Amino acid sequence: MTEKMTLVLASASPRRQELLRQIGCDFRVVVSDAQELSESGMAPERMAVENARRKAEDVAMREGGTVPVLGADTVVAVDGIILGKPKDEADAARMLRLLSGRRHFVYTGIAFAYRGEIYEHVEETTVWMDELSDEEIAAYIATGEPMDKAGAYAVQGRAAKFIPRVEGSFSNVVGLPLHAVMKLAQKAGVLL
Repeated sequence: MTEKMTLVLASASPRRQELLRQIGCDFRVVVSDAQELSESGMAPERMAVENARRKAEDVAMREGGTVPVLGADTVVAVDGIILGKPKDEADAARMLRLLSGRRHFVYTGIAFAYRGEIYEHVEETTVWMDELSDEEIAAYIATGEPMDKAGAYAVQGRAAKFIPRVEGSFSNVVGLPLHAVMKLAQKAGVLL
């Protein structure tokens, strides 16, 4: 039986919150204290789903397991190299140079923890980026937009002008694959 209820989002990401609001989801935020894996030598898609599971389990434990908890983690990868959030402007420039003129992959792991069960999924989207000049990279970094984004860019922001093609879930690249979240919630018996 699927029931409508308030979801707990185990993420402080304003983009994930905005996406859930977009589909009319009732939710509240409880930020996870789980230790995330980063650049561990693990496959990027496995790392994304593992981090999502850790976040969901951490918050579910604190919430007593009686409410559905959604954890998510987004990873950008090019040639098997995982690009997390940039540490500083030089790191953002390094990432953007790596992505320049190439296709890359965005993986978002999602995990529902509910009533002692874990439901997991990883969504993959392919993104193509134009070749960027050093001047374009510097101007983009100067906006501040890349600094808290995996891969150092926001497809829904100013970087949209550099992205000629996205194959797969657009909301996945923003940070939460909405269709996959809905399907996984249904599997867990939750109506969003």
